[in-house]
Amino acid sequence: MPLSLPVSSPAPDAAIRVMVVDDAVVVRGLFTRWLSDEPDMVVVGSCRNGYEAVENLLRINPDVVVLDIDMPEMDGLAALPLLLAKRPDLIVLIASTLTRRNAEVSIKALTLGAADYVLKPQTNREVTTSQNFRRELIEKIRQLGRRIRSRLSARGAARDRTKEDASEPKAPPIKLRPFSLFPPRTLLIGSSTGGPQALQVLMRGLAPVLGRLPLLIAQHMPPTFTTILAEHLGRATMHPAHEAIEGEVISPGTIYVAPGGKHLRIERQGDGAKVVLDDGPPIHFCKPAVDPLFSSAAAAFGASALAVVLTGMGNDGAEGSSRIAAAGGNVIAQDEPTSVVWGMPGAAAHAGACAAVLPLDEIAPRIVRLVTGENP
Repeated sequence: MPLSLPVSSPAPDAAIRVMVVDDAVVVRGLFTRWLSDEPDMVVVGSCRNGYEAVENLLRINPDVVVLDIDMPEMDGLAALPLLLAKRPDLIVLIASTLTRRNAEVSIKALTLGAADYVLKPQTNREVTTSQNFRRELIEKIRQLGRRIRSRLSARGAARDRTKEDASEPKAPPIKLRPFSLFPPRTLLIGSSTGGPQALQVLMRGLAPVLGRLPLLIAQHMPPTFTTILAEHLGRATMHPAHEAIEGEVISPGTIYVAPGGKHLRIERQGDGAKVVLDDGPPIHFCKPAVDPLFSSAAAAFGASALAVVLTGMGNDGAEGSSRIAAAGGNVIAQDEPTSVVWGMPGAAAHAGACAAVLPLDEIAPRIVRLVTGENP
């Protein structure tokens, strides 16, 4: 089956190379027009199914693949591992409509290595007219694509570096705070792009202490997706996990996920705390957002709050992290090399709120030491 090429003129080396994989010719054409209008992007391939994408991947050599879920011959979920096997550094952006089945498939794809997802409107007509969807698609491709393009640029710069380069000013170093000695009474996690994969790794390492304190998670996701995420976390950890419910008392050993379309806050209640769901406007364009959870935890738990900022776009969580630090609590951020996007953790780190900035696989061991009272 032939590949639909060419789709655009050659672009500068710095342009993000995109492959569009969708069985709908209208969608492929629309995405191609949108992305070709962006000065920093070029569509290098347009495929009708996963089989075409896998067969032509190495020849086309894209930076980012926009991958539809439902396609004939080979769907997106079947194609994903084959694409990543050929190109482990490939950025894959899943495109699907909002149904429970597609939410389950999309989260499965995220755990298998897809970087992020975009929610397509229900019909091709709505796809054509939705400016919000267009903006989200372009921005996610841009943010994800920059990472791989910057790696390529860094390699080229390293080859060409001269002695004069060493004298160029560098970014100010991140200033870390000392760890609080107060034992954590609650664990909070904020995440976005790349979060489901990072959560999967983190949960495995937290097994020794998950029963000792409540875990509250704000992951940037819409309704239905957060329901499925909570179910996945429950199966993975063998601990109770569900979307947080208005007014429920938070208990050790339970995982609470902020429901899509609501902000999750914590409010003191006697010696403990309860869930408060906030239907206010989006914060940092997100609902749920991380800042409301972290800020309310700082007020409710003070120095006994322990927060983790995982991979994600933007700066959500930086303000809440600063409040936790000001209250005497601890904040740990994922480091840049292991983050899909170092927006959120980078913002928290540069705000001076963090006691540690760690690779993903070192975060859980540090949390375990903090919870068990060992030297952090």
